[in-house]
Amino acid sequence: MSGRMFQNVVLQLKENTNRTIGVIDGEGMVVACSELPMIGQHWAEYVPQINAASGTLLATDGKVFKAMGGWGNQFDYATFTFGDNEVSRAVCAMATVTLNAAKAYYEEKHDRGAFVKDVISDNIMLGDIYVRARELRVNTDVSRGVFVVRSLRKVDSVPIDIIQSLYQDRQNDFVLSVGEGDAVLIHQMPDNATIKDLNKIALSLEEALQIGGESTVVVGVGTIATHLRDLARSYKEAQIAIEVGKVFDTEKYVINYENLGIGRLIYQLPTTLCEMFLQEVFKKNPIDALEKETLFTIHRFFENNLNVSETARKLFVHRNTLVYRLEKIKKLTGLDLREFDDAITFKVALMVKKYLTSRGIDS
Repeated sequence: MSGRMFQNVVLQLKENTNRTIGVIDGEGMVVACSELPMIGQHWAEYVPQINAASGTLLATDGKVFKAMGGWGNQFDYATFTFGDNEVSRAVCAMATVTLNAAKAYYEEKHDRGAFVKDVISDNIMLGDIYVRARELRVNTDVSRGVFVVRSLRKVDSVPIDIIQSLYQDRQNDFVLSVGEGDAVLIHQMPDNATIKDLNKIALSLEEALQIGGESTVVVGVGTIATHLRDLARSYKEAQIAIEVGKVFDTEKYVINYENLGIGRLIYQLPTTLCEMFLQEVFKKNPIDALEKETLFTIHRFFENNLNVSETARKLFVHRNTLVYRLEKIKKLTGLDLREFDDAITFKVALMVKKYLTSRGIDS
């Protein structure tokens, strides 16, 4: 935020009152004042009191303070006037309204968050990224994690204020509202951060937004962006993670792009190619010819790493019964699931079928 912007407003206010008016930042530094010699003074002793006032007027030491609108529990800027009477209180309250409006207008044009939103949305040219980053003092060469938070119910929006309360470092972290109700957290990571560190943050987001112990959001995680220009790529990856997860990992609420596996490949294939693949694999009978009980058996067989004995135990059936079912599947499809190559083909085919179904295509 520019102190010059505040100073211009304060000087205009000075023309209409005999009270001294000014602005201090979150560290107690006077950044604007109608009495120019006061600019630069440090009033750190008032910071805890202003925070404790929670946005209400605070009268102390012959001054009146009121925090401006911001996020988190700590104020970013506060208006002050000299005097401790009703006139000073009224002037401080009205000055805060005026300065808040000017602050909102300035942020709309110059806010770091708006800049980062342009970066992740690819709405800014590469050369301009460096220029704007330097103007707004946004570090370009640090590692950042990108997390897309999406409500499980389309009618609900993500409570962005909760995420902001968790990540209050406005210098290094950005919490943005993007698209149709999505929230995006861009969090600065240590240089040696790993996928485990990303998943830990994503899990904390999902847990913080639970209601009554029930998940309300799904969190997509992109790969670590080591440069500001990489944020757009990581953002797209986080979005893809959510979309692929809706198809192949419906029971997960934290989905990392790096863990999508073959699902990511299938999601990017043309649907016509997927239909051709299913027709080639199931020459004898279409996959829809398999009964629900048979498909359940197949899924359990895959879950137990093609182990006949273990699968039979989990299904509470005799080993010979399971062998009989596998032979029946072989006759229907021509694929012997006890053979690794056939099992892989069948597994991929099931995923392709699931993908087509999610697209409303019956094959």
